[in-house]
Amino acid sequence: MHTIREATIDDTAIIIDLAERTWWPTYSPILEKEQIAFMLGEIYSFDKISSQLQTGTQSYLILEEEGRPVAFAGYSPRDEDSNVYKLHKLYCLPETQGKGYGKILINEVMRKTLEAGKHTLDLNVNRHNKAKDFYEKIGFRVAYEEDIPIGPYWMNDYVMRKELI
Repeated sequence: MHTIREATIDDTAIIIDLAERTWWPTYSPILEKEQIAFMLGEIYSFDKISSQLQTGTQSYLILEEEGRPVAFAGYSPRDEDSNVYKLHKLYCLPETQGKGYGKILINEVMRKTLEAGKHTLDLNVNRHNKAKDFYEKIGFRVAYEEDIPIGPYWMNDYVMRKELI
């Protein structure tokens, strides 16, 4: 049995823990360990996540399995275009992958996007991440490629988009 709930500032440590436990197995095959450690420190610092939750600049959903947090999603209106929402983060613990939790979380983000009166959802995915296939299966298409500097590293991504009805 699973439940989804809105994250609060009290969930900051849970989000960071889930990120640490999913990023290493997800990115170790495609990125150097120094880059993974750097990006985790930048994107998932306690101050950054708690600030996002406190100010509402990013909303988070936590999916729990039998009361235990196992996955999360982070989303917001897109900075450059408030008519578009962006799924910033979607991670499921490796042992829960294949249970449909990623799709459940995306469906909830799509519902919240439509609820906000918006009809486009974007996300970034590393060009070598096998999650691209998952996103394509649920209707996302590559809109363009984007290379984003992060410290001394680069995120080499596809921006994928889904029009919501």
